[in-house]
Amino acid sequence: MTSAVITAQPRQSVREVAMLMRRHDVGSVVLERDGRPVGFVTDRDLTISVLAEGRAHADAVGDHASSPVITASVDSEVDECAQLMIRHGVRRLVLVDGGRIAGVVTLDGLAQRSRGRDDVFTRLSAQITRAATPILN
Repeated sequence: MTSAVITAQPRQSVREVAMLMRRHDVGSVVLERDGRPVGFVTDRDLTISVLAEGRAHADAVGDHASSPVITASVDSEVDECAQLMIRHGVRRLVLVDGGRIAGVVTLDGLAQRSRGRDDVFTRLSAQITRAATPILN
């Protein structure tokens, strides 16, 4: 779990959030209201739904975010988190403690943890990748 989660408000502009991503060298931001997750936006979301569609960088980032946010309790086991990620086809899962943002589990984090190991993390990483990768026609 990454506990240093970068957050933004849904009403912030796409440009502000893109600059936040650059400043913190991250590819995703959790949108929050009163410490509770209300959306999730990735650099890919901004590329596909803002740049490729010719939308304004002044748009509210909440208009381009995934919602509802897929969450799990901060006390969840890795396997439980991975199963949620597989079921919902997501590469990132927001962990909450009492409904408030506590961290994020990512496919990359699971993959790094499994590097050079032939164990549960390798298996889970592969399953999540398959579930979260869109089928191209």
